[in-house]
Amino acid sequence: MKTALTIAGSDSCGGAGIQADIKTMTCNGIYAMSAITALTAQNTTGVSGISEVTPEFLEQQITAVVTDIKPDAVKTGMIPSSQQIEVIASCIKKYDLKNIVVDPVMVATSGSKLISEEAVETLKKQLFSLAAVVTPNIPEAEILSGMKIESEMDMQVAAEKICFESGCAVLVKGGHSISDANDFLYDGKNGRWFMGKRIENPNTHGTGCTLSSAIAANLAKGDSIAKATCKAKEYLSNAIGAMLNLGKGSGPLMHNWNVEYKRKAD
Repeated sequence: MKTALTIAGSDSCGGAGIQADIKTMTCNGIYAMSAITALTAQNTTGVSGISEVTPEFLEQQITAVVTDIKPDAVKTGMIPSSQQIEVIASCIKKYDLKNIVVDPVMVATSGSKLISEEAVETLKKQLFSLAAVVTPNIPEAEILSGMKIESEMDMQVAAEKICFESGCAVLVKGGHSISDANDFLYDGKNGRWFMGKRIENPNTHGTGCTLSSAIAANLAKGDSIAKATCKAKEYLSNAIGAMLNLGKGSGPLMHNWNVEYKRKAD
């Protein structure tokens, strides 16, 4: 069985972060492992507390995993400190880890800030160059590119700019108010649009974590970045379209929609 490691924060309500990553990877047919960067006290209405893991203990977690079950892909999510980013980058190089998907989580769906400004710069300098693909949403792409994104053409320009500065493929996700959830992938040579129909569902907690984890799962199984992205978008659309409705705020997705539908069919 193919494997993947998620390095991210824990979401106590289970809709995003480590919990969403493990659900997504499992439902996409691979074995999921984790290294936790931070504990969060959060629910669908917001984040009320964050407790970071020490860089030393984060390194212990990663080392324990990769020296026993080496992952076929690695996905990173919320990494709140520069020191943690440096540890992750060092481990990736030390253990020659491949198929790195970096989801540059900066702000929660509820609007809560999840990473320091210093950490953003470290992320760009140390982790992006090791990644197969980086998956920013519109607000994150604006921060990373230093430009305002108001159209699909802006998405293309931002993707190209981030790619040239980082040396990795970039998937700019258009779900934040631009287009109908169309995403643009640029790999340094070619650009490609992945079209998506906007689903009228206010419950979108964890969509970014879910998409990046699904991409990592499919990269672990040997797919190209483009093919992995196509499969991940289909999985995400179905998870949103299942219309799960939990919580008082922006609720979680139904990550197990494919398992649930199979159970009903049986």
